[in-house]
Amino acid sequence: MPDSAIFQAQGLHKRFQQGDVQVHALRGIDLRIDAGEFVVIAGPSGSGKSTLLNLLGLLDSPSEGQLLFGGRDVSRLSSSELSVLRRDALGFVFQAYNLMPVLSALENTEMVMEFQGVPATERRQRSMQLLQQLGLAEQMHRYPDQLSGGQQQRVAVARAIASRPRVVIADEPTANLDSATAIALMELMQGLNRDQGVSFVFSSHDPLVIQRARRVILLRDGQLVSDQAQDAVEPGGRAEGREPPRRAASPSPALA
Repeated sequence: MPDSAIFQAQGLHKRFQQGDVQVHALRGIDLRIDAGEFVVIAGPSGSGKSTLLNLLGLLDSPSEGQLLFGGRDVSRLSSSELSVLRRDALGFVFQAYNLMPVLSALENTEMVMEFQGVPATERRQRSMQLLQQLGLAEQMHRYPDQLSGGQQQRVAVARAIASRPRVVIADEPTANLDSATAIALMELMQGLNRDQGVSFVFSSHDPLVIQRARRVILLRDGQLVSDQAQDAVEPGGRAEGREPPRRAASPSPALA
């Protein structure tokens, strides 16, 4: 039976040098995240959650420890191999949306697929379908400065999933949204997770995000202090359980 792990990490440390001071942002993180999970990395400001998310998104490398993505040791990959892996296997939703201002919502959604070499007709059809599903049929030809914050965030979600990634990485996805828009966005992502099997890993300290996660990884001062499955609030406000995610109680032999 194939291993369902997307991420396996052992002993991850991350240190930054700020002038004469060394900041130890992560201190020995061990974790496993499987395909199909809906996970939030939670903790107060400065806990290390965004740093960990950057490592999982292959945007940075650890100072110490080992990280496997799909069974591959990412430390052994070249920068070009990492770029291809990010392009083809990961989708990103950033706090600041990071939409291209000179591209329409439709063109922003198509962008990653163009890098992947998806034919123009196919990427246009897929992008239009996604934007329609996200309630943006009438906004798809508008530019980012013509969209509300919630609409821009939905375009960012469309762009993240258009390339059919294995996992979507979202950094504080509700930080710039009002509560009604944030709830709608989270319910949208829950639906994608449930109906299309898209895996999501968030970083957040927003209770609205945390209560909708199936699993909560809590960081404090760069250390993993708890890792729990939970009954998530489902779309419409229901709490509905699911089997706890399968993860090793001890480091995987592949990481030893």
